[in-house]
Amino acid sequence: MEHLVLTVIARDKPGLVEQIAQCIAGHGGNWLESRMARMAGQFAGILRVAVPETAHDDLAAALHDLESQGIRVLLAPSGDEPASAWRPVQLELIGNDRPGIVRDITRLLAEHGVNLESLDTEVAPAPMSSETLFHAQAQLAVPVELSLEQLQRRLETLADDLMVELILRPED
Repeated sequence: MEHLVLTVIARDKPGLVEQIAQCIAGHGGNWLESRMARMAGQFAGILRVAVPETAHDDLAAALHDLESQGIRVLLAPSGDEPASAWRPVQLELIGNDRPGIVRDITRLLAEHGVNLESLDTEVAPAPMSSETLFHAQAQLAVPVELSLEQLQRRLETLADDLMVELILRPED
């Protein structure tokens, strides 16, 4: 079996995921994992599938043909997992919304060799005021040779500059 990573985007409508799933299953593919969401009237997702090598080209063509129905699919072969050892860490952040929060946090993480495994963000009104708050939750893969205390200190310094609250929690 060959593993593929697919990204999908289309105007949201009922039955969209079923169309994609039918196309994959119809070519002997197996839906392994996915992350999908509706945002601003669009449906977007990323998924990993396994497909027999002999069916790869036919599946790729069938997924491309979904574009005639308004479903855009981009295929990529799955990559190799990183060779170094990582430890999972959860990051939570909340603060007044302003441009550059994601850029500044991800720059610091990249400088320390931290991999961003997943990131969920939203902007929502504060409970007692009309201010908008930026919320972020991230799953990080932190190199084992990087001290969590050192990373925490650097993130806290940045959080003070950004005026956000930041929590870094190792996962058990």
